[in-house]
Amino acid sequence: MSSARKLYTHDGLFRMHRAGHLKSPTLAYETWGELNAARDNAVLIFSGLSPSAHAASSEDDPSAGWWEDMIGSGRPIDSDKYFVICVNSLGSCFGSTGPASINPATGERYRLSFPVLTLEDVAESAWLVVRYLGIDCLHTVVGCSMGGMSGLAYCVRHAGEVRRFISMSSATRSLPFGIAVRSLQREMIRSDPLWKKGNYDPGAPPVSGQRLARKLGMITYRSAEEWKQRFGRERATDPARTEDRFVAEFSVESYLENHANKFSGAFDANSYLYLSHASDLFDLAEYGGSLSAGFKKLKLDRALVIGVETDILFPIEQQRELAKGISTVCTDTQLVELDCIRGHDSFLVEMDAFRPLVCDFFESCCD
Repeated sequence: MSSARKLYTHDGLFRMHRAGHLKSPTLAYETWGELNAARDNAVLIFSGLSPSAHAASSEDDPSAGWWEDMIGSGRPIDSDKYFVICVNSLGSCFGSTGPASINPATGERYRLSFPVLTLEDVAESAWLVVRYLGIDCLHTVVGCSMGGMSGLAYCVRHAGEVRRFISMSSATRSLPFGIAVRSLQREMIRSDPLWKKGNYDPGAPPVSGQRLARKLGMITYRSAEEWKQRFGRERATDPARTEDRFVAEFSVESYLENHANKFSGAFDANSYLYLSHASDLFDLAEYGGSLSAGFKKLKLDRALVIGVETDILFPIEQQRELAKGISTVCTDTQLVELDCIRGHDSFLVEMDAFRPLVCDFFESCCD
């Protein structure tokens, strides 16, 4: 199958936010639509931790993307009107340079020699792609979950180069609950004997640790109310699984098992560790010593903050804090609180709730 993925290799050193550098890193990205003559219709998408740059299908790659219902011709982020860009996060394993990539200085995989990764690095690497494409100012930056923090970093560090910002289920920084969950996920991976302090064989990754981390993640991505309505106390129907009296006796257990098996092995374990840690490190208050100082760095014409009441990973209080802070420097800031029951993952699966909001946002930009 053909691929829509494009690669940009930076010529020179890329200095990391905390310390160290990468030599000529590569960034994978995909685009939809055409850049207009004025070069003012570009929309940059930042994804969550695990997706690739393949956010939607295209002629070059007709397979469904992770945000298929949001991007494309006639969809809320309309590729007939906008030039849409999605960059695979630096540190990921879907084409962009990360721990699984070859270090040109040694000829070996970076593994844990990869420098400390931050969401500032994710933002700056995306900025390199934007500049490479000849864009001086973005029409809108859109970020979901971890991508919302990456997008916020982009807007702060390149104030005046972004006119609008949409944040979905994100925050100014991670709270202790989210940090604790991700810390335990990382420990699960590192505790797997096959991890070997990051030096695992690519053909034999720490799958058991990854499975457990994914299961814990899925529990936090959804809500208890959804589990109740969707599964109740239904028992598993697979007789092969019920041979073990302690495993997959209930349907919800089988659901978690299936999701874990789909994820494990498909995403590089070290990349997961680096991106998870980067999510914990980000804090808008680092831009001036307080959140209010950080917000003052922004120069936006308009902003939309969307949160979900059942989200336990980035709770609704954080959406209110984000919207309130942005509104101090951008009067045209809207906060929308949704009562979806699917928790943090709602921006991926509750499209009937999210599509109209995004559609209205972009349509009003044309008024």
